[in-house]
Amino acid sequence: MSLGTFLSAPEQQGSIADTTLWIVTVAGLVLLLAIDIFLTRRPHEVHMREAVGWSVFYLLLPVAFGFYLWAAFGGTASVEFFTGYVVEKSLSVDNLFVFMLLLTAFAVPAALAQRVLLYGIVGALVLRVIFIALGAAALRSGTWAFLLFGLVLVLTAAKVLKEALKGDEQHVDIDSMRSVRLLRRFVPVTGDYRGFRLIVREQGKLAITPLALATVAVFATDIVFAVDSVPAVYGVTEDPFLVFATNAFALLGLRALYFVLQDVLARLRHLNFGLAVILAFIGVKLVLHWAHGVWTWVPEIPTLASLGVIIAVLVTVTLTSLRAERRDRAASEPPDPRPTERSADH
Repeated sequence: MSLGTFLSAPEQQGSIADTTLWIVTVAGLVLLLAIDIFLTRRPHEVHMREAVGWSVFYLLLPVAFGFYLWAAFGGTASVEFFTGYVVEKSLSVDNLFVFMLLLTAFAVPAALAQRVLLYGIVGALVLRVIFIALGAAALRSGTWAFLLFGLVLVLTAAKVLKEALKGDEQHVDIDSMRSVRLLRRFVPVTGDYRGFRLIVREQGKLAITPLALATVAVFATDIVFAVDSVPAVYGVTEDPFLVFATNAFALLGLRALYFVLQDVLARLRHLNFGLAVILAFIGVKLVLHWAHGVWTWVPEIPTLASLGVIIAVLVTVTLTSLRAERRDRAASEPPDPRPTERSADH
């Protein structure tokens, strides 16, 4: 299935959306991205008030869209959208943590960080569209795709859990990234940042800036996250429009959310455990869905139950992370040298 067929013939793919809704949704997405580009046209540090304001806006947007789906297409479409959105948003927070590591590793100036994040979000959106189209084509070819997606998610969950159990602090080795090594081998790199410029001319020769290297590294990580996130949301809904919408709304606002959460992300030490549980749960859900098509007696997991499990997991890992953070902070504080009331009396 070509990307053009995917967007131009939604009624042939079991989608709730007609061509008009597709066009309106994509146009709205392009408009929001254009606003983001306009807002980042001049390098500046993002203050908390600005970041919180835009984060709230981008959180209210999918809520309003979900209620529109409820009014226009019924509760099933709305619940599938909200469930898929929660899944994709939780995965995108992990994506943000990797972005934070990359920006730190490349020593990206604070004034340029939002532009790198915007490049990363645009790249992620393009990759998600491609993977969503491929996923829709796979599902149309047979139910075996559900089994494949389920196994991919279970294996990914095992990988995430293994890394979480190591307990080592995550880091990014820039020199080990093939895309970065390839660029450095064939194109000279400037020794400093040149604003938003990715390519400059020095002594009559073209050279790339460290900003270009950081952007390429972000794109490379986008590919990995697209492989995980698209099968995950197909475990919630088979509707290509809802899959696209959940990904788009989850990615929009990541730029602002990054500056809100950059101090909090490092404290969510149990997030990867939660993501492993969520990915494994959705993987099992997909396998059960495939098995139900072969043996009707095999039970399936309702979407509403999936939403409850996912929210419960995210709340649990957030609370346990905060509790562990408080415990470690208390343990690191020096003991109070002042005598207690009882010892003072004696």
